[in-house]
Amino acid sequence: MPDGGRAMQRRKQMFAVKPVEVLLAEMAGEHGLRRVLGPVTLTALGVGAIIGAGIFVLTGLAANRYAGPGLVLSFVVAGVGCALAALCYAEFASMVPVAGSAYAYAYATLGELLAWIIGWDLVLEYAVASSTVAHGWAHYFVALMGLFGVHFPPALIASPFDYDPAAGAWVATGAWLNLPAGLVVLAVTVILVIGIRESARFNAAMVILKVAVVLFVIVVGAGYVDTANWRPFLPYGISGVLKGSAYIFFAYIGFDSVSTHAEEARNPQRDVPIGIITSLLLCTVLYILVAFVLTGMVPYREIDIHAPVARAFAARGLDAAALVISIGAVAGITSVLLVLLLSQARVLLAMARDGLIPASFFGAVHPRFRTPHKATMLTGAVVALLAAVFPLKLLADLVNIGTLMAFVIVCFAVIVMRRSNPELPRPFRTPFMPWVPLAGAAVNVAMMLSLGWENWTRLAVWLLIGLGIYLGYGRRHSRLGRALLEEEARGGLSPAGHLRP
Repeated sequence: MPDGGRAMQRRKQMFAVKPVEVLLAEMAGEHGLRRVLGPVTLTALGVGAIIGAGIFVLTGLAANRYAGPGLVLSFVVAGVGCALAALCYAEFASMVPVAGSAYAYAYATLGELLAWIIGWDLVLEYAVASSTVAHGWAHYFVALMGLFGVHFPPALIASPFDYDPAAGAWVATGAWLNLPAGLVVLAVTVILVIGIRESARFNAAMVILKVAVVLFVIVVGAGYVDTANWRPFLPYGISGVLKGSAYIFFAYIGFDSVSTHAEEARNPQRDVPIGIITSLLLCTVLYILVAFVLTGMVPYREIDIHAPVARAFAARGLDAAALVISIGAVAGITSVLLVLLLSQARVLLAMARDGLIPASFFGAVHPRFRTPHKATMLTGAVVALLAAVFPLKLLADLVNIGTLMAFVIVCFAVIVMRRSNPELPRPFRTPFMPWVPLAGAAVNVAMMLSLGWENWTRLAVWLLIGLGIYLGYGRRHSRLGRALLEEEARGGLSPAGHLRP
């Protein structure tokens, strides 16, 4: 093919969509995953991914520096943005029940280039979120061990550098690495390699424990609320509420991970939407109640930024309660880490099936456990390194903007799919089209704009790195690209240059 024709073909490839029928066909055969998850298990996976570091750790910094008692409204804003996006995720998950979540949805609606961008963005979301969660786990684990008289060397429980808000600069901490954060990631990785059924059982046990602890916080803490701590309710104004929502948005990350397990659901068209919506609604109610209790128990400027919930009870002399909360936080954050790492490997599996990353490694499924074991092990090693070296604030800020971007793309993609594939069965339909997805995109864009320029810069750098990988490897090895060349030679392309199903 002449160079000009090849360049034209490459441009067509970047914007060609992948037929839904092809997506569904790829689930069959030896590379398919085991269907063992029901609606209760999927809901538990959603709750397991949502309730964790966000509520047990990041509420402290969000209330202390951004929103004050207005943290309650921050949870409402973030919850509304997530709920609108969740309705879009639910329609896609019921219609295209494959591994890959927003990546697969974008491939079927917006074309290969945007699918790669969202897939690369999801790699950032799950890897960095997992590292952030591991940080939260380490803080509570060290505090819990301290209650029993077990203390760790300071050089092994902190990142080598951190941000000093007083100095407005990054400073050296004198520590070597956060060893507990790295080790817990490696331990969870071993569990994930063994199998999805065993991972789901472990997660279900952790979910029961941490929901019980959250209810304990709400019921017991309500008796120690001083309404004077809620005045002024908006010390940082509405802008503080929006900044708080963009930061505390991390607490909601996880409901979308349910959609990455659609290929492992027994009845994905029914069970995945149930899991997404139920887990999000349940956690939103719990979050709002915890925010009321936390800001009512302690003046917002005195809320601890590392272990806020446990320290709030300890400040009231409730040491036994603080112990219970610390145990629940350790268990709860462990389940979040499990679900996030679980989801990361499945996004990589979906990208590998398309040839955009090496399929021999990332697409390999263990013959006995039926899990993407190689991708899981690599993900665990990278996340363990990030958790051990990088500080909490840097990781949390980076993951929020990446996830918000994914939500915005899914909201637009569901509108495109309604127009491009109106005949496809939709067991669950997003209501009030197109207003729900448009509102979801608007709310999530507003939260993105509340994040600082540094976060936009980091996101841009990450996406540029991803674009380089796509142009250098993914575009050349894309299965869709090869199929387009073959179909064009046979005259089988659609008038728009897309692959026919």
